[in-house]
Amino acid sequence: MTSPWATHAVELLPDLVIKRFRSCSDGEHQREWRALTLLGKYSPGMAPTPVEADLSATPPTVVMSRLAGSPLRGGRVGPDQLMSMAQTLTTMHESVPRKVAAELPPRLWNQHHAIRGIQVRHERLSQRVPSRVVSRATTAGMNWLQRSGLEAAGEPDTPPVFGQADGNLANFLWDGTRVRVVDFEDSGRSDRAYELADVVEHVSVWVDSEFDVARFLGFFDVNDAEARRLRECRRLFSLLWLLVLALEDPSSPRNPAGTAERQAERLLGLLG
Repeated sequence: MTSPWATHAVELLPDLVIKRFRSCSDGEHQREWRALTLLGKYSPGMAPTPVEADLSATPPTVVMSRLAGSPLRGGRVGPDQLMSMAQTLTTMHESVPRKVAAELPPRLWNQHHAIRGIQVRHERLSQRVPSRVVSRATTAGMNWLQRSGLEAAGEPDTPPVFGQADGNLANFLWDGTRVRVVDFEDSGRSDRAYELADVVEHVSVWVDSEFDVARFLGFFDVNDAEARRLRECRRLFSLLWLLVLALEDPSSPRNPAGTAERQAERLLGLLG
C-alpha cells in the first residue's frame, strides 16, 4: 500500500530513475536496493536494473534503470495485461528461492502491521460521525477481525515468497508485450495469498481503473490453504482501506466523493 503514505521523491532521466527517500525509518531504502538486487539476480528484466546506491546519504538515494511502459492504473486493464501481470507476479514469487525469501525481513504493512493500522484508525474514526454505510461496514469488519484469529496468528501455513508489497496498479508497467514492476520500498518476506490480496483489494483496481478481479485470480492455481488465506487477507485489506478512506480530509480529498461509501459496500460484499 502506498497511496496514503508517500515516502520518496523520484527524478526521471531518459535512461535512469533516481529515487530519494524522505522517510526511511523502516529501512525503505535498504528494502528497495535489496529487492532490485535480488530480482536482478533471480529474474532479470522483471524490474529496474540496480545501478548504484548511497544508502547512508541524506537523503538515502537509489539509482536504477528506467523501464519502458505505461502504468496500468487509470484505465481498463485488458485480458492480455491481466495475464501478463499474473505471469509477472508468479515469476516474482517463484524465482527468488524459498530459502532466500524466508530470510528476508517481513514486508511492511504485513498482517500484524495492517491490524495495528486498523485499530489505530478505528479509534480515530470513533471520534467522527461517518455515513451510515461506512459505520455499518466498519462495525461488521471489526467484529469479523475479532473473530478471525488473525491478530494472534503467527506465520501463515503457506510458503514464504519475496513480496513486492504494494498492489497499486501504478506500479505495474505495460510496454505492449509484458508487465514489469517498480517500487519495492515496502518489500520483504510475505506469502502469495497476502500479496494477491494486496493487489485485488488495492483501491486503485476500482476507483479509477477497470480490473477484472475474478479473471486475474483465475490465473493462479491456489491450494485450499492459500484460498482460505486469500479470502481472509482480502477482508483485512478491504477493512484497512475503508478506514483510510473514511478518514480522508474532506477539505483536500485524494479520491472522488463517495469513495469511502463504495469501499464500505465492497467490504460488506466480502464479509457476506
